Amino acid sequence: MRKYIVAGNWKMNTTVPEGVELAKAVVAAAKELPANVELVVAPPFTHLYPVAEALKGSKVKLSAQNCADHEKGAYTGEVAVNMLTSVGCEYTILGHSERRQYYGETDEKLVVKTKLALEAGLKVILCVGENLDEREAGKHFDVVTAQTKAVLYNFTAEDLKKVVIAYEPVWAIGTGKTATAAQAEEIHACIRSVIAEKFGLEAADDMTILYGGSCKPSNAKELFAEKDIDGGLIGGAALKAEDFLGIAKSF
Repeated sequence: MRKYIVAGNWKMNTTVPEGVELAKAVVAAAKELPANVELVVAPPFTHLYPVAEALKGSKVKLSAQNCADHEKGAYTGEVAVNMLTSVGCEYTILGHSERRQYYGETDEKLVVKTKLALEAGLKVILCVGENLDEREAGKHFDVVTAQTKAVLYNFTAEDLKKVVIAYEPVWAIGTGKTATAAQAEEIHACIRSVIAEKFGLEAADDMTILYGGSCKPSNAKELFAEKDIDGGLIGGAALKAEDFLGIAKSF
């Protein structure tokens, strides 16, 4: 049975004390959620250890926002997968549109990062999605299909059990624009068909696919009602526990 996930990507926001307080507020509110909805928080690297302490004994899972493409070594400023697992991370986000756009992350690099993460026992939230020019040119299906295949077709159906896909319409992130439920659903269905093509219907049906484009309490219920949308990768709304939990309660 497919898992429902609401993951909060804090990006480069909050100080460490603010992050710990936010984590504690999420833990307190998470007790009201049904058992089949998993909450994940992804604070900045500096926050991971104290936030992990704040999450202890709760059902809320800890994620990093990225990882290095090397196991260890002279890579100043990078954070290795074993460092993430050592502080209690269960997930890492990879391939976020901001990493692709601002830091030149390629599909080839994401294959390496995904491999290292899975080998270290981390689950991966892999982001895919088109920008505004690609959407307006009618290339959104092609872009998302290519990104999904370029990374995940290098792995096995068994590996995919530890992967979550997040669809990000890049044109709807931080802009206040939101894909309609129908627009989001058709891309989610496309992603599921791409998984089915390589790994079979069972693997595709088991795959959790999240929506990651300006999801908030006011539109979450409509989005999550679609049959192929299994939750959200939340940005701005994840910085307020009330909004974050409001989205999770939309199931």
